[in-house]
Amino acid sequence: MRKVMVTERLTLRPLELHDAESMAKLAGEKEVADTTLNMPHPYPTGSATSFIKARHEAAERGDGYSFAVTLTEDNAFLGVVGLHVNKRHNMAELAYWIGKPYWRCGFCTEAAAKVVQFAFDELKLNRVFAAAMTRNPASYKVMEKIGMKYEGILRNHIRKGDVYEDLRHYGLLRSDD
Repeated sequence: MRKVMVTERLTLRPLELHDAESMAKLAGEKEVADTTLNMPHPYPTGSATSFIKARHEAAERGDGYSFAVTLTEDNAFLGVVGLHVNKRHNMAELAYWIGKPYWRCGFCTEAAAKVVQFAFDELKLNRVFAAAMTRNPASYKVMEKIGMKYEGILRNHIRKGDVYEDLRHYGLLRSDD
């Protein structure tokens, strides 16, 4: 699926191999990796290319979609927003990250809202959910701003490095309009 979506300031398009360099640079920032659930630090060489290829394969299977978040004005690469689809249960996990130079500009909220709309309108999913570390209010505030409902905290749910982290979970149903 070669889906391209446009918002007020952003163009969301499928990740391409030419994004790997920008992706690795932004994802390589310690502050970005520190509060994402699955991003390693230091960011391993070649990981961006592997990730992009894996996400293309997921899209071909209908198991997930990852979009490059770019500024429409100059095509600057800002980060990634995507869905990990569970077909059996007709739902998807929303995941996102934005490079540190672009924090606190509303880009993540704008991109996440558009991808959730895509999940309901085009993929016809019933539910979209997301999680953020309790120490990452910027991330869970994105979830709140796009209308997701707080569903609770899973204590010590993941391990980041040597530390167990609590996760705040949010969800949105198609019927929540």
